[in-house]
Amino acid sequence: MRLLVVEDEVRLAEALRRGLQAEGFAVDIANSGTEGLRLAKESPYDVILLDIMLPGINGFKLCAMLRESEIWCPIMMLTAKDGELDEAEALDTGADDFLSKPFSFTVLLARIRALLRRSSPSRPAQLSVDDLILDPASHGVSRGLVEIELTSREFSLLELLLRRKGEVLTKSEIIEHVWDYDFEGDSNIVEVYVGYLRKKIDAPFGTKTIRTIRGAGYVIS
Repeated sequence: MRLLVVEDEVRLAEALRRGLQAEGFAVDIANSGTEGLRLAKESPYDVILLDIMLPGINGFKLCAMLRESEIWCPIMMLTAKDGELDEAEALDTGADDFLSKPFSFTVLLARIRALLRRSSPSRPAQLSVDDLILDPASHGVSRGLVEIELTSREFSLLELLLRRKGEVLTKSEIIEHVWDYDFEGDSNIVEVYVGYLRKKIDAPFGTKTIRTIRGAGYVIS
């Protein structure tokens, strides 16, 4: 899943980037409200983490502008400690959730996963197809009783396909969610990673989970 972090405190933003990337997320950083607005309009995000005190455009105004632009991805506002008025205004301007600083990274991850479930047609804590199960919380994948080891990128790709189960995703759509804004490589990287996944989740079990729709993309159904 691809996240946008709009935070002007550089050390915090970079710490969030490192932590979230370690959990398999693709992460883009904006250090001002103006940059955050530009990135949010240029690329689709699965969740936006939005600080309030930002240069250029503050978080409240930016949240309202995103909703006015019909950008409906979940937004979590990062508010001041014990800031009840901030929390109320965050929800009133269109945010889906808020988290007070300082916060636990474990709690942040759990809230992000909750927002991802909330934005899906169905809201299972685990994602599955047949006997293949992906658990975003434990970062585990298994088929039947067999644990499957995936890299962070492979995990992110499989999670995206399972969250969009039944939808044919093009290479460009997959890159938009699994790779970050700075990716400038060949779109055939998607084909390479689909191949890696098939060798791990399908070949050893004699199954065919990921289908290639010629000229369109990839789907799990």
